[in-house]
Amino acid sequence: MDFQEILQKVISLVTVYGVNIIGAIVIFIVGKWIAKTLGKFFERMMERANVDKTLSSFVKHLTYYSLLTLVVIAALSNLGIQTASFIAVLGAAGLAVGFALQGSLSNFAAGVLIILFKPFQVDDVIEAGGDSGIVEEIQIFKTIMRSFDNKKIILPNSKVMGDRIINYTAKDTRRVDMVFGISYDDDIKKAKEVLQEIVSSDERILKDPAPAIFVKELGDNSVNLGVRPHVKTPDYWNVYWDLTERVKLRFDEEDISFPFPQRDVHLFQEGNGAEA
Repeated sequence: MDFQEILQKVISLVTVYGVNIIGAIVIFIVGKWIAKTLGKFFERMMERANVDKTLSSFVKHLTYYSLLTLVVIAALSNLGIQTASFIAVLGAAGLAVGFALQGSLSNFAAGVLIILFKPFQVDDVIEAGGDSGIVEEIQIFKTIMRSFDNKKIILPNSKVMGDRIINYTAKDTRRVDMVFGISYDDDIKKAKEVLQEIVSSDERILKDPAPAIFVKELGDNSVNLGVRPHVKTPDYWNVYWDLTERVKLRFDEEDISFPFPQRDVHLFQEGNGAEA
């Protein structure tokens, strides 16, 4: 076959398939633009509705790649490729990849649940997956936190959703639970009055609900007094630390003791069994 025959063959193929190729290219370019535009449109609509940014970004990317998959299938179909078999192969490949990426898919599903149900948000202080810290970022596959000593904690979303979540900043107020032990020889009423004065003098402590001061238990070495004031959530730790220091200083002034663990030892003489 000489060059002239080859050229004629190429021209014939271009004539037959050229329109299909051009059509496939146009479908791909236009379809990709539509997919991108729709993705951004949904993102803007969700932002106007004050939807969480993580969710709006997720919807944008999901919309784009879903439509892009349909565009590619449409372009291949225009070229005369049997897309039915292609879709079957793609489905089988997706199933295989799904089995291989079970952990990632689990994290993905958990990420969607976090975004939808919002057990916590960025800047919340939480305990989840065995770690505590401040939430810095919520992603589809992982949640990023900052520990209280400024370490970066990266938790898979499946681990976050697979265990209990304690959100310390979800409520506007919190109760501070404190226990102070006094000696059995000390005056309980006086100790309670001192504690009441300390609590009442702190403006950060809420009046409603009123602080509770009570005898919590009679311990082995001390009478334990419970103190339970309510504060605004941001004031929790400052109030806890300040009250602890003020109670110690005031009890020292009032001669109210903090008893140490103690044990009575009885000695007996051998022979007559008399107590020494």
